[in-house]
Parts: sequence; C-alpha cells; structure tokens
Amino acid sequence: MQQIEFMYDFGSPNAYLVHKILPALAKRCVAEVVYRPILIGGVFKATNNQPPLIAFAGIPGKVDYIRVEMARFLERHKLPFKFNAHFPVNTLNVMRAAVYATGKDWENKYIDVVFDAMWVDGKDMSNLDVVAEVLSEAGLPTDDIMNAVQDADIKSSLADATAAAVARKTYGSPTMFVGKEMFFGKDSLGDLEWRLSQP
Repeated sequence: MQQIEFMYDFGSPNAYLVHKILPALAKRCVAEVVYRPILIGGVFKATNNQPPLIAFAGIPGKVDYIRVEMARFLERHKLPFKFNAHFPVNTLNVMRAAVYATGKDWENKYIDVVFDAMWVDGKDMSNLDVVAEVLSEAGLPTDDIMNAVQDADIKSSLADATAAAVARKTYGSPTMFVGKEMFFGKDSLGDLEWRLSQP
C-alpha cells in the first residue's frame, strides 16, 4: 500500500484543512496516511520562511485573496472552521504530545481533538491548562500526555523530526510526501490524488 507522509503542525490552518480531506483521498487511492509531527516555528527559522498572512501582508490584494480562497475551500468541502483569535499559537507542547501519541491506539483521536480545538473551537492551545481541559473532555490519557511533553526524549524527537523534514526540503506545513516526491499546501491535493492513481 502506498503511503502519504503528512508533515503537520496544529498551528497551520491549512494543515487542519488538509487533515480533514486527506483520509478520504487516501481511501479512494488505497493509500495510508502517516502523520509526521513537526514544529513549524523550527521549520520557518531553518528556512527563513514566514506564515502567508505575515509574508504577504504588504502585497495589496494577496491576503484578501487568501481569505477568499479559504472560504471557497470551506464551502466546497463543507468544513467547519473558525479562525483562531490567538493566532499565531505556540504549538510546542501540543506537538511534543503529538510525538508521544505517535503509534498509540489513540493517536488519530488526539490529532482530531487538537485540530478541532484549534480551528473549530478557537481554543488557546498554547495554554497547558486549556490543553489539559480539552484532552480530559475527550477522554484521552491527559496525565500521561502532560507528563510526556516535559520528557527529554520527546523533546529531542520533535527537534529531530523537524530537522529531518527540513533536510527533505520541507519549508512549511501542510507538506505531504509520496516516496521522495513532495506536495505542498492544500492546493496540491489534486496533484497528490493524481499521482497516487498512476499505475
């Protein structure tokens, strides 16, 4: 079965949108989505990149079009979304927790819950008290997760995963890989599906 490696950070609204679309796309293509947590701040620092709303702030019309394009995507795919009033959110702890969640039977639930807390409910997921409340309400192993974000091995694993993503020419999130071929952003989903459908 083909794999789609999904380099994600909860702080990216476009990563949330791809997360909502990717499972059905993978099912159509008989592929598997493998979630790869990275720290977008570390990627931006290493690649001298910035979030689009900051990078394009001085270009007349560009930010307005980004909003139009996002609204069209939400309407087309019938997705719930609320822009987070706390943006940009420091996602360091929830991304460390994502590393801890990797491979566990509740990994997908954790990813769903945190993405929705960020981009549907508008929660301040940089606040550990808020994170703990969100996880507890979802029935996730809150104490284990909160302890893990302070674990030295977890911290190192996230840093290593971020560096490895940059080494593969990742410069932002959402980034997907099929083998060595990279697909960046929600606009690349059509090309990703086409690639997976090729014999």
